[in-house]
Formats: sequence, structure tokens, C-alpha cells
Amino acid sequence: MTRRVVVTGLGATTPLGADVDSTWAALIAGKSGVRLLTEEWRELLPVHFAARVHTEPADQMERVEMRRLDRSEQFALVASREAWKDAGSPDVEKERLGVVIASGIGGVITLLDQYDNLKEKGARGVSPHTVPMLMPNGPAANVGLELQAKAGVHTPVSACASGAEAIGYALEMIRTNRADIIVSGGVEAAIHQLPMAGFAAMKALSTRNDAPERASRPYDRDRDGFVLGEGGGILILEEYEHAKARGAKIYCELVGQGLSSDGYHIAAPDPDGAGVQRAIKFALANANLSTKDIVHLNAHATSTPAGDVAEANALRLALGSDIDHVAVSATKSMTGHLLGGAGAIESVFIVKALQERLAPPTINIENLDPAVTVDVVRDKARALPAGQIAALNDSFGFGGHNVVLAFATL
Repeated sequence: MTRRVVVTGLGATTPLGADVDSTWAALIAGKSGVRLLTEEWRELLPVHFAARVHTEPADQMERVEMRRLDRSEQFALVASREAWKDAGSPDVEKERLGVVIASGIGGVITLLDQYDNLKEKGARGVSPHTVPMLMPNGPAANVGLELQAKAGVHTPVSACASGAEAIGYALEMIRTNRADIIVSGGVEAAIHQLPMAGFAAMKALSTRNDAPERASRPYDRDRDGFVLGEGGGILILEEYEHAKARGAKIYCELVGQGLSSDGYHIAAPDPDGAGVQRAIKFALANANLSTKDIVHLNAHATSTPAGDVAEANALRLALGSDIDHVAVSATKSMTGHLLGGAGAIESVFIVKALQERLAPPTINIENLDPAVTVDVVRDKARALPAGQIAALNDSFGFGGHNVVLAFATL
């Protein structure tokens, strides 16, 4: 564990902005990226809104390139190009460069669209690019090909914890000397009538069609489900001495991760939050941090009735009385839930929070659920302390996956 890992580049395309700077500005301002859908198929669903990306890939890529890419792959290339440029487009041996980019669902829009083509036009109507476009490792593969990464290109799939797990996997790749630089993160593009119908059938989505921008309300007493979002976030992770040697800009250090599983239910959270507690404790131990070191936490907090309280209870049990001094942000109130991209964009937010010493707000809390006993940053951003500080990012996924990442200032 002597090889330290730092963040040297950031990239994002989100419901709040086309890049990291515009996304962060909107996040700190407490803006919502949730909007009514314009597709006719919305009338077939009980939910008529989602959090689409602020800027379409067509405004950021060449159309000839887009034709061979699923929407999730487009997001991966847009965010990765920004992150790579932000890192200074480092000159690194290709055998020491890796990619770990996750997706919870993969190219589901390609799959469904090509099935429609098959039904309407027959086999000749199906694109020869269908399989590379729908495979879950497509986003990672395309970024790896563009950068000619040869240390390994990987795609962890753990539902809504996928993006965070990808970053944790990249951390271990550098620690174990498999690579010096990893392009890591997660993307998702699943705003389509079938996935939305499936989530709606589970009663997982909010149905506030009359006020979409207020629908995602983590920790609010009247929350009724999450808002589906899309987009992605990318971090350039780099071995510390390698970054110093090339004079790289360093945002902060990724100091540890904690992984666990609930063994409880395919979709419902363990109400005791035992798995979450273990993941937090594992992350602290892996990072050599104490509970007193943590000043900020970006919670998974999707705005579901059961999940928000279970997580809040687990935080209190894992961090003890020190949780009272942790500024807890629930940024899905503004971005919606990006599924496999959630842990990635929220890691971008953690990095920015440490850099700017500013915890983002949580919006739409009109009546705080009395069962939530953590210090939620509400409505306005909050300054974080000076000096050496650390923060956690929580991500959980269907199947009982728990991932906690720990970041710290240098």
C-alpha cells in the first residue's frame, strides 16, 4: 500500500452541465436538472419526467462518430476527453495506462432500438455495430481504444454502485503496480420507456408529474421515489510520484475504499444497514482514517422511502457521535439518479468539494423526515474546515452491493 493514488483530472456530462465547471456551478447554486420528457411515449407511463443531460452529445461530437456508439459510450468519450485534457494529456507508456469505466445497465437503448428494427425491417435492418454498442464494457472499451490503454480495460457491473466500484478497482490497479494512470468512472443512458416502465412497476420512481424539478427530495418526509438520470463522470487517477514527476495538477488523494454486500434482498436495502456500516468501516481502515477525520459525505440518498432512512441510520451507527460534525450532501436531489454513473459523478463532486472547501446543498427538503438524524446540508452550500480534511462517497446497488470511497486533501 506504499503507492499513493491521487486525482489529476476530472470530466463530466450531467443533467446540470456539459462539463465539470458548469455542473459544479449549477450544483452549488442548487439548481435542478430534472425536466419533463418530450417523447410521445411518456404518455404510456405513470412517470413523465427524468434528468436528461444538459448538453446532447451531438453538440460535443462528430455525427459520423456517434453512429457507431451507444448513448452511454458517447457519454464516456465526452467525459473522458475532458478529464484527459484536464490532466494535461499525460505522456504515459501505454502498458502503464488503464481504463475502468462502469455501467449498471449497458447499451439498453441500442438493444431496444435494434429489436424494433428487427421487427420492422427484418435481419437486414439490424446494425452491424449492434453488439459492440450494447455490450456493458462498450464505454470502457471505446475509451481504452482511443487512448491505446494496455494495462487493462475493465467494467465492474454492480447496479447503482458500479461507478464507485470502478474507481475502487482503479485504485487497486495503481496500488498493486499494474498501472500508473487509470481513466476511471461510470456512465449510464437508460432513459427509455422500457427501463422506466420497469422501475415504475417496482414503485421505485417518483410520480410528481406536476412538479418534476421538486420530485427528487432525499430525506424529505414526503419523498416518493427516485428520478432517473443520465450522463457520467470520469476521474483520472495517478500514482502520486508519477504525477509529481510530470508536474501534474493534483486535486486530492483517493485514500481508500470499502466493499461489502448485504445478503438480504435483490432490491430492498437491509433496514439495519449492517452491510453499509461494514463498508464504511472497511473504507476508514483501508484509508487509515478515523471517524473524526471525516468532515463531508456525499450520500447515496436516492429519495426512496426505505433507502434514505436505512442509510442515515447506518451512517450514525458507523461513525458514532462524529457524524454530528459531518456535512452530508444528497446531490441526487439535483442530478437525479444516474444508476451506474451515480458513484462516479458524486466522486467528482467530492473532489470538487475538497478542492473548493464547499459542501453542495440538498434541495427540495420541505419537511425533514424525523427519522433522519444526520446533519444534512440544506438549500445552501456550506463551507468546509481548513487544514487536512477527508470525505466519503457512499454508493449502493440492487443486489445488496455497498461501496464507500474515501478521499482526502494532501
